[in-house]
Amino acid sequence: MKIFSVSDKVHDSGEYILGFGETGSHACYLIYGVLKPGEQGRELKPGNGHEEIVLALTGDMMLTGTYTGILRKGQALHMQGEETYHASNNGASPLIYVVAGGHSGEGHH
Repeated sequence: MKIFSVSDKVHDSGEYILGFGETGSHACYLIYGVLKPGEQGRELKPGNGHEEIVLALTGDMMLTGTYTGILRKGQALHMQGEETYHASNNGASPLIYVVAGGHSGEGHH
């Protein structure tokens, strides 16, 4: 068993991906993201052969794209393949979100 300090590794990109490099597994990955106050338009897109669930941990995430609306704190959205969303933080505090993903049937490397 290994414990990963995920939140400490978020840098300028605003995201840290915990995946194969750390776990040795292609089956699943986790993304820890932070949107700064006023940050607009970060792309969320699983990609061909992938599915993801995005969870807003703190604050309300504004989404535009395949679905347009608000993902409120504690709510999650399931995304598949080429579905594309742009996430924004209109709040005054950093917005933290987590994306859990993996390969769908055709997505194995």
